[in-house]
Amino acid sequence: MHQGNAERPNRAAGTNPLYAGANPALAADFVMPHDRLREDSLPPDTALQLVRDELMLDGNARLNLATFVTTWMEPQARELMAECVDKNMIDKDEYPQTAELERRCVNILADLWHAPDPADVMGCSTTGSSEACMLAGMALKRRWNRHGRGGKPNLVMGANVQVCWEKFCEYWEVEPRLVPMEGDRYHLTADEAVARCDENTIGVVAILGSTFDGSYEPVAEITAALDALEQRTGWNIPVHVDGASGAMIAPFLDPDLEWDFRLPRVASINTSGHKYGLVYPGVGWVLWRDKAALPSELVFNVNYLGGDMPTFALNFSRPGAEVAAQYYTFVRLGRSGFAAVQQASRDVATHLSSGIAGLGPFSLLTRGDQLPVFAFTTVPDAGFDVFDVSRRLRERGWLVPAYTFPENRTDLAVLRIVVRNGFTHDLADLLLADLARVLPELEQLGGRPKDPAQATAFHH
Repeated sequence: MHQGNAERPNRAAGTNPLYAGANPALAADFVMPHDRLREDSLPPDTALQLVRDELMLDGNARLNLATFVTTWMEPQARELMAECVDKNMIDKDEYPQTAELERRCVNILADLWHAPDPADVMGCSTTGSSEACMLAGMALKRRWNRHGRGGKPNLVMGANVQVCWEKFCEYWEVEPRLVPMEGDRYHLTADEAVARCDENTIGVVAILGSTFDGSYEPVAEITAALDALEQRTGWNIPVHVDGASGAMIAPFLDPDLEWDFRLPRVASINTSGHKYGLVYPGVGWVLWRDKAALPSELVFNVNYLGGDMPTFALNFSRPGAEVAAQYYTFVRLGRSGFAAVQQASRDVATHLSSGIAGLGPFSLLTRGDQLPVFAFTTVPDAGFDVFDVSRRLRERGWLVPAYTFPENRTDLAVLRIVVRNGFTHDLADLLLADLARVLPELEQLGGRPKDPAQATAFHH
């Protein structure tokens, strides 16, 4: 969230005279607009160059090991997105084939996630997993409301959830029952989840791929524990699987892992098409196992765009380009292609984590053998901390986040590496070489590692 700055100095841009084109005088007095529009206009090429120059200050997206979001697509996919960028996804009557591609994507995901009756599945695209999670949470709360229970509704989840779940609880007045980390337990377990449930629990959120360390939560164990709880108490508590990343990994690399609609208690699942769905931002998906899981009153019908179209979303207008790109990846890769791409990312992640462990002053929390994501920290006597490492790597262009874990484990500060499509073994070896190169300098820092709570975190 950005605030305006009315006190910004009025500096000249020092525009290259060649940028000015037919108007050389432009170079002498041109000022980039910071707080108000200029009176005159610029040629498009000049405007493009001036804005592009400022964007050079951004980090290199391909070297950004902090983000889960796709940073590379094939030229053909980029071309297709450019052709669809002017299509509004909500205008389903005007763009019926884009709507049809959305429907096909939902059907494909229903099949990947083993829906018992794909024809009964409800689902839609969203701007990302944050919106998808909000929609799933709304459905959980509305289903709970139908039972007429008293008291304040609550939602059980691990402290490692993405911040969108805490937003949901705040915005929709649901009590968040966050299971804190403890010791070497970094995510939700069945026992910890059940211990926090009661008659006012609208659902349990299980994460297939923790943002903090890339590990899968034990969805099947959690649902089995809730089955036993229902037998004892009569409380029928549904599970939502936040598969922002893992729901596009597990179907291809872990086909025997039961985490999806094969488990009857799983009511809904979300994923980010723009993460391991291999699409540029922003597109997400949310599916409900059947019509009963999505209360019909949450779906609105509008006719003022032409036709009578159902819609369930927090946003209204949004581009159709990402949906077309998602369908392109399904057409382009198929099952074998997705499996190859995701396996390559996992192979690079495990290769990189093993290499880092072999350097000496680091200790792995995870290896990247679930999500192609892993976390590691410095050993106690390293003489430097993870924030020092992050800053030194940034000097070489690598963007590796350093951060502390949530409540109860804020003493633990880690570095996390996200391996995505396009991050190759060669790039991994270059990162290992750079990490080895800075170690002697880091070891010369001396002294005790700084308190993680006082350290400056990586910002991205």
